[in-house]
Amino acid sequence: MSHYSQIIRTFAHEMDNSIRHEGKVESIEGRHIRVKIVQNSACSACKVASHCNASESKEKVIDVFGAPSRNLRVGDEVVVSTSGKTAGRALVLGFGLPLVLMMAVLVLMLAIGQNEGIAALSAVAVLVPYYFVIWLVRDRIASTVSFTIE
Repeated sequence: MSHYSQIIRTFAHEMDNSIRHEGKVESIEGRHIRVKIVQNSACSACKVASHCNASESKEKVIDVFGAPSRNLRVGDEVVVSTSGKTAGRALVLGFGLPLVLMMAVLVLMLAIGQNEGIAALSAVAVLVPYYFVIWLVRDRIASTVSFTIE
């Protein structure tokens, strides 16, 4: 088995697993629960992370819809999870398709004889309508992305 096929198999296996984050319940409104998680960079667990500028962490709020409150209270520690396939879909929509779109516009602009500056600006500018369309269909996307509280 080649090295690349093993990487692809490992990636596919990881996509089948769930992604989990620990967090605290921030608010509860009926069956809508907001959970605040702290997302750490890969190097934040390093022993010298406090002496390095590369380590960082970000607070994010995850909306969990349709979840029974199960006697949860604001401030409770919970684990929020989603499937690896959902995470893969989010990566494709957020990074994969925009990259492909930018490269296509860049190559097209260069092929029709535009200078590199105009081609680069056009490639970046194509992201404005792309993310506007993503914003327009956000409810539809949200219905396919589901988080659960374990």
